[in-house]
Amino acid sequence: MRVTAVEVPTRVLVFGMARPDGTIDAGELYDVAAACGQSDEQVRSCLRRLLSEGLLERDGSGRSATFHTTPAGDVLRLGSLRRHELAYRQDRTGQGWDGRWHLAAFAIPEHKRAARDRLRDRLLDAGGAVINNGLYVSPRPWEDEVREIAEHLDVLDRLSLAGTDDLEVGGTRDARALARALWPVDELAGSYTRFVADHQRIVPVLERLRERHDRISDADFLPGALRMVIAFQEVFLRDPLLPPELLPRPWPGRAARDLLVTSRRLALRLREEHERPALFAAFDEFVARS
Repeated sequence: MRVTAVEVPTRVLVFGMARPDGTIDAGELYDVAAACGQSDEQVRSCLRRLLSEGLLERDGSGRSATFHTTPAGDVLRLGSLRRHELAYRQDRTGQGWDGRWHLAAFAIPEHKRAARDRLRDRLLDAGGAVINNGLYVSPRPWEDEVREIAEHLDVLDRLSLAGTDDLEVGGTRDARALARALWPVDELAGSYTRFVADHQRIVPVLERLRERHDRISDADFLPGALRMVIAFQEVFLRDPLLPPELLPRPWPGRAARDLLVTSRRLALRLREEHERPALFAAFDEFVARS
């Protein structure tokens, strides 16, 4: 059955076409975008924005052009892969916490409000949680990352860092209870559970196709692959990736990741156009190594 085109931010598709070295072939990008229901003008508009934001550089023009991610673009591209690596590593080991909490505090004056707001956003993006105004916590040793962020924003002199194995917030000291109070653990669990419920039928369908030696055309494979990855990323990007010791068990995030990888592997084996460019090839290489 034909999979309908999926509505998706075009920049996700563009970065999804990046090879492990950060290069993007324009001709391949336009072909894959068309299979996913994206027009050439949508792709061109997105590429112009990414170039203006300093995330891509271009060699050549038109469909023969090659784009390269800049250092700033690599931060976004590789940051996503590092998050996946951390998540799957924790899934395999079932552990990842040494029992210490890592604190970051700052008091930034109003005339540096933009830097203050950006620092707050970056700490949350790094998986931190707010304890009080200007005080953030993470279960991970994030000191080097936080220093780098503060230095880049020119507020390093306003930053204080500390660590403790005895944290109490609002009268709560139990580690799992603290995690539930500081991060949206229950909300994330519900989102991952819904992802699994919405997509769990895909694996049996792919297994039946494999048993019948059927193939999947790119007209079906690409939009379907994109839809599933986008649905997963919508939850994954909100996930602070807390260590397993701080999460309920079984944690549905692991089931969601297993489902994504299993479906992806099966679909790639069934794809008719094996030699054509693969969407999210860098992620596939990571999966192959896992």
